[in-house]
Amino acid sequence: MKVTTTWTGGRAFESIGDSGYATYMDATEAYGGLGKGATPTEMLLGSLAGCIGIDVTMILRPHLEKITKIEIITDGTRKEEAPKGFTAIEVTFIVDGDIDSKKVWRAINLGEEKYCSVSDSLKAKIDFKLILNGEES
Repeated sequence: MKVTTTWTGGRAFESIGDSGYATYMDATEAYGGLGKGATPTEMLLGSLAGCIGIDVTMILRPHLEKITKIEIITDGTRKEEAPKGFTAIEVTFIVDGDIDSKKVWRAINLGEEKYCSVSDSLKAKIDFKLILNGEES
């Protein structure tokens, strides 16, 4: 999977992945942006919620007709000093419907432990490389 992220001026970026859909990121005004897109850290929290949400709905597929609402709130605690990475993330599922909590908990646990590639990726090693003026540096 590849995502290409292109600077669009100021602190703003556009990302397009294999799906062909574009997402937009910008810094808040406090960091020199115009606030015309989600911040990268908001996107990370949203990606985590979306990933585990997809897994949960797949696992609960036989019960979805009984569920009227699934809302996922991700609340991240960040370090005070730079880099202000997340030190903890709380994921709250708000579910309405005629379903046993044990089934929902099973789906959440399976999603986090076995299927959610975003939560697993938060533990990934990251390597960087630089190509400057067409040459790898």
